[in-house]
Amino acid sequence: MREKETRRDVWEELELGLGGGKKFKVLIHLALNPEKAFTKYALAKATGLRIPSIERRLKTLIEIGWVKENQYKPKTYQINLENEMVRMIIEFLQKIRDKQYSTPPPSPT
Repeated sequence: MREKETRRDVWEELELGLGGGKKFKVLIHLALNPEKAFTKYALAKATGLRIPSIERRLKTLIEIGWVKENQYKPKTYQINLENEMVRMIIEFLQKIRDKQYSTPPPSPT
């Protein structure tokens, strides 16, 4: 595969995985809690989304290997730390979170 094709594939995967809005909420919650697994109900409660919406977002994230589906009853979902792209996203999110907490709030004018 040529380098240009590989770069396009990476960006396509990012677009598929990150999407926007609702999918982003699910991904962020899982990524910021990598040691935990969540049921669809727990994800719905944490994100404010409805379960059918959670199911649609999880389907895509599982298909691209960003989320693992654990076969418990009920099924649980966890960020896939074995995926290199996911590890980079988590590192990025942790840097943002750390910066947010280390930066003093702006002064009122």
